[in-house]
Amino acid sequence: MDPVTQLRTRIGTRALLLTTAAVPLTGWAVHATALHRRLAATKRDPLTGLLRRDAYTHRARRLLARHGDTTTVVMVDADKFKAINDQLGHAAGDTVLAAFGTRLTTWAGPAAAVGRLGGDEFALVLELPADRCVQRLEQLVRMLHTPVVLDDGRVVDVAASVGAATPAAVGSRDLSLLQRAADAALYDGKHTGRAVLATAAHATVPSLNGRRAGRLGTAVWGKAA
Repeated sequence: MDPVTQLRTRIGTRALLLTTAAVPLTGWAVHATALHRRLAATKRDPLTGLLRRDAYTHRARRLLARHGDTTTVVMVDADKFKAINDQLGHAAGDTVLAAFGTRLTTWAGPAAAVGRLGGDEFALVLELPADRCVQRLEQLVRMLHTPVVLDDGRVVDVAASVGAATPAAVGSRDLSLLQRAADAALYDGKHTGRAVLATAAHATVPSLNGRRAGRLGTAVWGKAA
């Protein structure tokens, strides 16, 4: 066999080996991509697209550790949501929840941790300095009080209660404590159409079945739109 033919043969063999080796690698890449997508899907609520509780908690704690006292923890609870389900049907309720998910994500921004904790309860952790907190919470209240249009054209009046807590006000960067304080503040302003910022006293309010009990007087703001 002449040298040119031998060279072509060697090149052809190597190309075949590389091509053969690439097949399982390509298959694994496709499998890995699909697996990554499935894992990512398990982290998000399929209805709202928001983070599930565990994924939200992980991201929220990282944000608190990274940004410290410039972070704000926000709890959101839809008002009279059971009535929407009962009167308009669960499909309408799902549309409202999905709309809330979009609004919360838009308001908080891509760097925030935005989660659906269950039912009509949501939680957010974002970098939000104290000097902008009041203005931004007022904006959130207005967004959550904007009517939702259903697929059939019906318009649903919606509302939500909002409570917020900051490490500076509560005296802690612990996520559980901040959420408890924000939840207690939320219930102080329940059905008022106003957001409530927690004080240190809200972190001491006892809870029943994971929800706060009792009531504290506190300043509120943010008229509903």
